[in-house]
Formats: sequence, C-alpha cells, structure tokens
Amino acid sequence: MQPASTLQQQRRYLYGIFMAGVGSMLFSGKAVLIKLAFGYGADAETLLALRMLMALPMFWGIYWWESRRKAMNPLTWLDRLKLFFLGFLGYFLSSYLDFLGLQYISVGLERIVLYLTPTIVLLISYFVLHKAISRLQWYALIVGYLGVFIVFIQDASSTGISAWLGMLLVFGSACSYAIYMIGSGEMVQRIGSVRLVVYASTASALLSLIQSSFYNPSAIFEQTQAIYWLSLLNAGLCTVIPMLLIMIAINRIGSPLVAQAGILGPVSTIFLGYFILSEPITWVQISGMGLVIAAMWLLVRNQDARKKSPNSSESDDFNKTESLN
Repeated sequence: MQPASTLQQQRRYLYGIFMAGVGSMLFSGKAVLIKLAFGYGADAETLLALRMLMALPMFWGIYWWESRRKAMNPLTWLDRLKLFFLGFLGYFLSSYLDFLGLQYISVGLERIVLYLTPTIVLLISYFVLHKAISRLQWYALIVGYLGVFIVFIQDASSTGISAWLGMLLVFGSACSYAIYMIGSGEMVQRIGSVRLVVYASTASALLSLIQSSFYNPSAIFEQTQAIYWLSLLNAGLCTVIPMLLIMIAINRIGSPLVAQAGILGPVSTIFLGYFILSEPITWVQISGMGLVIAAMWLLVRNQDARKKSPNSSESDDFNKTESLN
C-alpha cells in the first residue's frame, strides 16, 4: 500500500497535467471563436476591443483576490511604463496581428505557427542576446519550421497568395509575443505573474479601445447579439480561465511539463476546425503538425535537462517565461 504522501503527490501531478491540457485546449479555441465572429461580419479591431474589455473585469477580480492573499510590493513609474510596453507587445500587437492573420489561413495553421513561439525566443536569444544554442536545439528548429512549411502547403493550395499574408501576420504575432516573453522574464520574478498579466491586459484593453474608436467609434455598440456572446466566450472561456489553469498547473508540476501538455493545443484546434468550421484534415497537415510537435517536445526536454544539470547555472528565457504563453 502506497504512503499517503505518495498518493497525494500523484494526485497533484495528475491534476496539474489535467489543468495544463484543458488550459491549452481552451486557449486554442480562441481561433475558432474569432473565425465564427468573422462570419457575422465583425472586423478584427472590434473583436479585439470586445475581447479585452470583457476580460478586463475578470482579470482585476483575480488581482483583487490575489492582493488579499498576500502583500505586494509597490510599483514604480518605471515599472508601470515597462508593463504598458509589455502589454502593447504581448497582448495588443500580438493579438491584433493574430486576428488579422486568421482572416486568411486556417485555425490549424494559425495554432501551429503560434506554437513555434519558443523557437523564436531561442533565435532572438542567439542573435540578439548572444546566448548559445546546442546542436539538438538547431535540429529541433529546423524540424519545427519544416513542419510549418508542410502545413502551409495545405493552406496555400486552397487559398492561394492570401495564405502567405496570413502566415506572415501570425508569424509576426508570434515574434511580438516572443519579445514580450523575453522582456517580461525579469518582471515576472519580481512582481509576480498575476500582476504582470493584469497590468499588461489593462494596457491592451486601453489600446484596443482607442484603435476601435479610431476605426469606428460606435462599432463596439452596434454588433449583433452573436458577436457579443462569442466575445464573452473568448474573454472568459478562452482567455481568463485557461490563464488561471496554466498558472495553477505550473505551480503544481512546473513549466516544462506544462509545455509538454500544451501539445494538446494545436491538436485540438485542428479537430475543432474540422467539426465546427468544416476545415479539411489531410495527412499532409497531420504530418506537418507531427513534426512541429516533435520539435517543441525536443526543445522542452532539452531545456529541462539543462535546468536540472548540476553544471548549469543558466537561467534562460524559455523556462523563465513559459507560463505566459
């Protein structure tokens, strides 16, 4: 008979894996909801503003609860400026480019491209921050981008030149979020992930409201009922709830295991696209997705091994900021 402590650890592990998997799948459902909203005639600017404005009270509710549980260090004006800039990169610009790209490509390709974000972090770390990349990591990068190209062929065969525009926009979204991940690493450790998310999402909500008002001041008040319901689902079910699940899962099982459970994200998106949006599933698409998932798994395993190595004192951005993806 197993000791009670061992059973408790196993239960904690299983709950953590379950939360990480569900969180990843809910995050991925965002693309499907945006595609459905486009079908009702909404534009990217309005959808982004509605999503962030509806999510904002939920985020501040979480912040209020967290502030009651533990004391928080006061923020300086420099901290607030950094958080505003991080909110612009990681929550406004990244989301806006993603929404624009979804007008041209399938949800499956969109999720797979975004799944490459850790590889972009590695490349920025190598070329800009001059951090070393191992041979295994280079192999993983090559395999991952080969997989994306294979899936891209599937989209390009049906949508033509617009697939290039869509993929470039979503890749730009991934790059913007990768820069956010690197820039937020130090602040996560100092001010906590909850406060960073709340302040960054507040900046994004303000920027998206300004942008939407610039395009059409009354657009957010003139949508059909279906748009508001889809936006509420996007804000709650595909933004705030999965963020909470991922944070709890990281506290239980650590970011490397959470990243591995994140494999469920692109897989679930492809099947959701098939059942809800009638997007085709082909062996070409599945093969490309398999390559991307294998590449990401290799990167996570490699980073986990380096982190556990007694000879490694390196604290890299891939592991530090994975919780925000």
